[in-house]
Amino acid sequence: MTTRYDFKTIEERHQAGWAKEGLFSAKEDGSRPCYYVLEMFPYPSGRIHMGHVRNYTIGDVVARYKRMQGYNVLHPMGWDAFGMPAENAAIEHGTHPATWTYENIDYMRKQLKRLGLSYDWKREFATCDPEYYRWEQLFFIQMFEAGLVYRRKSKVNWCEGCQTVLANEQVEDGRCWRCGTEVVEKELDGWFFKITDYTQELLEGCDRLTGWPEKVLTMQRNWIGRSVGAEITFPLVGKDGEIRVFTTRPDTLLGATFMSLSPEHPKALELCMGTGREEEVKAFIDNWSKLPSKERQITRSKEGVFTGAYARHPLTGESIPIYIANFVLIEYGTGAVMAVPAHDQRDFEFAKEYGLPIKIVIQPEGKDLEPGTMKEAWEGPGILVNSGPFDGIENEQAKEAVTRHLEAKGLGNQKISYRLRDWGISRQRYWGAPIPMVQCDTCGIVPVRKQDLPVILPLDARLDRQGRSPLPGLEDFWSTTCPKCGGPARRETDTMDTFVESSWYFARYTCPDETSAPLDRKRVDTWLPVNQYIGGIEHAILHLLYARFFTKALRDLEWLSADEPFINLLTQGMVLKDGAKMSKSKGNVVDPDEMIRIYGVDTIRLFILFASPPERDLEWSDQGVEGAHRFLHRIWRLVTENLEGLTSARTDKETLIQGTNASKAIRQKTHQTILKVTEDIEQRFHFNTAISAVMELINEIMAYLNQYGTPEIHKQGDWAVLREAMEAVLILLFPMVPHITDELWQLLGHQRTISLEPWPVADTEVARADTVNIVIQVNGKLRSQVKVAQSADKEIIESMALDDPKVKRYTEGKAVYKIIYVPGRLMNIVVKG
Repeated sequence: MTTRYDFKTIEERHQAGWAKEGLFSAKEDGSRPCYYVLEMFPYPSGRIHMGHVRNYTIGDVVARYKRMQGYNVLHPMGWDAFGMPAENAAIEHGTHPATWTYENIDYMRKQLKRLGLSYDWKREFATCDPEYYRWEQLFFIQMFEAGLVYRRKSKVNWCEGCQTVLANEQVEDGRCWRCGTEVVEKELDGWFFKITDYTQELLEGCDRLTGWPEKVLTMQRNWIGRSVGAEITFPLVGKDGEIRVFTTRPDTLLGATFMSLSPEHPKALELCMGTGREEEVKAFIDNWSKLPSKERQITRSKEGVFTGAYARHPLTGESIPIYIANFVLIEYGTGAVMAVPAHDQRDFEFAKEYGLPIKIVIQPEGKDLEPGTMKEAWEGPGILVNSGPFDGIENEQAKEAVTRHLEAKGLGNQKISYRLRDWGISRQRYWGAPIPMVQCDTCGIVPVRKQDLPVILPLDARLDRQGRSPLPGLEDFWSTTCPKCGGPARRETDTMDTFVESSWYFARYTCPDETSAPLDRKRVDTWLPVNQYIGGIEHAILHLLYARFFTKALRDLEWLSADEPFINLLTQGMVLKDGAKMSKSKGNVVDPDEMIRIYGVDTIRLFILFASPPERDLEWSDQGVEGAHRFLHRIWRLVTENLEGLTSARTDKETLIQGTNASKAIRQKTHQTILKVTEDIEQRFHFNTAISAVMELINEIMAYLNQYGTPEIHKQGDWAVLREAMEAVLILLFPMVPHITDELWQLLGHQRTISLEPWPVADTEVARADTVNIVIQVNGKLRSQVKVAQSADKEIIESMALDDPKVKRYTEGKAVYKIIYVPGRLMNIVVKG
């Protein structure tokens, strides 16, 4: 008999056994319902951190629990292996990105396997493998043929020193994070996915994603940004042409006193020509263009410049001045705004700064707004004033009335606008999937022939210290022939945004061994959509939105049937130490390898699951880890010190009912715990309260043993109850701490692994309590509780409640008007006086 909890030996032995038996390999056998659980796959940074451990432990608990419930579970793992971080790290360490990436994958794979995670490792892949991205290139070509891919010029953050495009997060105080050169905006040709073709479907789909956190859905809806309003035409004064604006507030049209254009508006420079303001306008636009796009979104003082041009108000005929303003974004609406300073705060601040008129057209109820005394814009509801034929109309009704009036005069129309813009996927970087297109002087832009895929990223390329992509300088790479005419052509040297790889990897996991096509439709449809997806809130917008778009695009290309990639989503919180996110700079990093060496895998898993609900941040606690370790030792001793009695007991129903009254209480608690743990795991994975319930059961078992002592337990029924309780403990804890529970399970005499055991089903008759607590309220407020027999009728409970001293304090000297009783739950005594 093993008497010492040797976690290292136990964990290594059981991990080897699980792998040998192939317990976690998913097969499409059709005999069981399928369940697909997936954690967002990691970027191979070199070492896993505690955030990884938490994410993957949560997913592992779900996978093990669902297997025990009889599901055929798919739980895969792979590597999000392309991207700029790998490229930058490789440059820093003087190695090749491929070498750096695959070395990290090898190391991190060993770390994950040491955690005992129940992955189907046969499905593993890395997205930098040509056998993966060849199919991504095929999707690109098919989407191009379907009109979902196009090329156009766009503005990017450009570092002249590094001769490269920078992501927003690489711009620090307007300068390149690497060399310190001032970042400028540059217009480059780039490739785009036409995600806007699916805008409305993506938005409406949010209403059906009932298994997603509401905060994530809100972020998705806001990013898509649907606005219903009107597009209105403002003719130019003294010039040919017009400016069209989009507004969600057509009810305020009569209050427009000037117009604001984005510095990127196509007419921004044209309007000032011949006005004498050309140099001032050009200088303003040039200064604004030097700001990286990320900084333009930051709230700052409202600044602008008058163009010298005017527009004619479509209803009043008045000439209103046209300004270029720093707060108007080209991405929203038409890039032009009718400015109503009385009823829009940004316009109000701008008007105050530049001395522009403020005209009130909405008066709120009970107030009398005056332009000269307003401290801020009134953006709330009210009645229209100073609006001619619309005076006296409530402003919500006026929106439709004004729009209809504009439509009748041919001056505007109802319009739905979206914030969402097409997805720019071009990266002027090396470490990414090559874009499978060529430029031919005769034929133009032509896709690579599908039979010539993959276009392989050359691994013999050398990167310079500035991070410039070597691909434009590699003639062996870019020099090719046109697939259409056979003439000389130039291969595209941009690579794909790494979000592309993570937008369909979950589908490839269902059939990673398929070599003749990207997806096996039958197997994909067997598993998709993913039943449970788990990952950080930082991916709430882009990754999830792109994955949703890609799923719909692949559906329309007939590669799969699912409309959405993920049915349920859990966004786990961060792991903190000393109140801050773990980072080397803060000196608060906890090394998972070191913790596992000292305490073992199960201790770390238990602490992570018990310390906090999964959706909340977890504060690391050395004392908490010690407590988890002591708890596992306690379970170990509980089984090993009572092994003789436990292994000799039978747990058939006839034997179980022979226990004493004291042991019957243990049996009742056992089945109550089964109910509680099952409910807690099913309801958004409340592992912390599930573990707490098992701890309570263990406390009662130990209290029973301490009170009666094993020598005094003579009835076989008592040992049967204790064995049933301990087996329930081991099975209920197995998804959380699989190694120690599997070891103890086999010590109890079971021949096969606990992994193959079914999840226990509680006997509700046994679990039903003999007594129940009834909440007592007086006039709806909690005043006391009374414990009564399950069979007690209303009259008995009423008598006990009225005699309760805590209740009498609120009922004495008052007339009892009514008594409301909710059976088994509460009684509300309504009094008067």
